[in-house]
Amino acid sequence: MTTRGRLLLTGATGFIGSAVLRVLAERLNGAAYVPGCPDPGTPAAPARGLPHPQPVIPAPRAEARPPRPGHLTALVRQFPDPGSRGWQPGVEFCAGDLTDAASLRAACEGADTLVHCASYVGGDAAACEAVNAQGTRDLLTAAERAGVRRVLYVSTTAVYGPGPHRGLGAEELPPAPTSPTSRSRLAAEEAVLAAGGTVLRAPFVLGPGDKWVVPALAELLHRVPALPAEGRALLSFVAVDDLAALLAELALSPDDSTPGIQHAAHPDPVPLHEFAALLTRHLGLAAPTASLTAEEYLDRVRDTPGRVTAHQARMLTEDRWYRTEVWQAAGTTPGPGTAVRLAEYAGWYRGVLTPPRHRVP
Repeated sequence: MTTRGRLLLTGATGFIGSAVLRVLAERLNGAAYVPGCPDPGTPAAPARGLPHPQPVIPAPRAEARPPRPGHLTALVRQFPDPGSRGWQPGVEFCAGDLTDAASLRAACEGADTLVHCASYVGGDAAACEAVNAQGTRDLLTAAERAGVRRVLYVSTTAVYGPGPHRGLGAEELPPAPTSPTSRSRLAAEEAVLAAGGTVLRAPFVLGPGDKWVVPALAELLHRVPALPAEGRALLSFVAVDDLAALLAELALSPDDSTPGIQHAAHPDPVPLHEFAALLTRHLGLAAPTASLTAEEYLDRVRDTPGRVTAHQARMLTEDRWYRTEVWQAAGTTPGPGTAVRLAEYAGWYRGVLTPPRHRVP
């Protein structure tokens, strides 16, 4: 393992960012970590042989610090409590926000590598623009000023818009975003690419902290106990722990071997009906009892109120799987696959899925 200087991680208390923080802390500090743990909000046991210090809250810095090889700084809006998700021993926590350009300049001082996992997901177009688009541009301006030499940005395959998407590479499929979130994420991508950085487009991401994949499908199965088109749609997934390991490998590598846009998906897509069967087996969700055409299914979703919209549910009615070459390029593995990871994450999911979205086996 080789690093060239200080690493700056944004979004360190979020779903993907907190997983990246755990892996980087393990790689840099030797902290023990088991995939899928700790659960969000559950205190973690102190790593054996390591101190359990309070988070380091740096004073405002007027001058750049000399970087320490392998030193990790996490940019956070609020300092996490020790033992909570988003906290790791030996990590410096720096207060900042993507909408506060001054805080970004302070955070970037002395950094060599930037891993950008922060984003806003929602329907507020102004917030999407301020955080995802302009916030990323301001972050990159601060990074360039500070001499950051490597930028990794976590984006989403949602920038492609409506499917079907069948096994194409990142350079073969033109973006066509349809939501404020995906449009602003694409704008962020463009800024990262213009700065010479790497964009990792993630598909459906599974694991502790997931709010939109398994919880959404659980809700849909309760509202409409059926699958569209017999669940034949092929879908790309990635486990948050495997995505985090990939990002850590790229961040700590001495070589920039993955420029441009990459698909951060497990190479083996999963049919929707198989994924639904995994949810029934591991989480106790009621099995779908019928098959509808895609349009019948979406009409039923529109007719039943809930958090998940028909626009979002459409992603389950069409193939959305992507060719990926980044794992081999990074010299790492994509992990054991969706079935194994979902079984590992089952305890966490059972704890957050509330009746009537699942039944107790």
